[in-house]
Amino acid sequence: MVELSRNTKETEINIKLKLRGSGEYNIDTGVGFFNHMLEAFSKHSHINLDILCKGDTHIDDHHSVEDVGIVLGEAFAKVVYPISNIERYGNATVVMDEASVSCDLDISNRPFLIFDMPIDGKVGSFDVELVEEFFRAFTFNAKITIHLIVNRGKNRHHIVEASFKALAVALRRALTINQNSGIPSTKGVL
Repeated sequence: MVELSRNTKETEINIKLKLRGSGEYNIDTGVGFFNHMLEAFSKHSHINLDILCKGDTHIDDHHSVEDVGIVLGEAFAKVVYPISNIERYGNATVVMDEASVSCDLDISNRPFLIFDMPIDGKVGSFDVELVEEFFRAFTFNAKITIHLIVNRGKNRHHIVEASFKALAVALRRALTINQNSGIPSTKGVL
């Protein structure tokens, strides 16, 4: 279990993360749709999450969404590195009705994001351009490589939710214990 806080003029964030949990969550970011996405992420990754964010949502949701991604990524990195005895690579394709999203990732200590999700507009009051902001902040602070690609879909809610679930399942698979792998790199270090 790791606990992290981050306080700025725009947000106050407290996160507790238990890597190999049961997918229990208590999430309040002040952004309803984002809460729903993080709950799905927790449930399907089996990562227990407590997230409290007080942000300047009277301006917009951008700072809260991005800053939660930063702190969640930092918490993930703190509990994962240095890595050993895990699969390291994970992938998943998640479908939600007409939507299909694939996530391939490498717990590599080398942050890189491919985000191929040509969607725009809103889901309720949530601006979907913030989805990329969250994934970028999480990816670079977690120090992992993530490729998120929409295979098909029309409904924004379905596409976004499938992306959070695909990341969750891919992470769960990459974090699978493999006692024979030691440090899963020919370099001997990640």
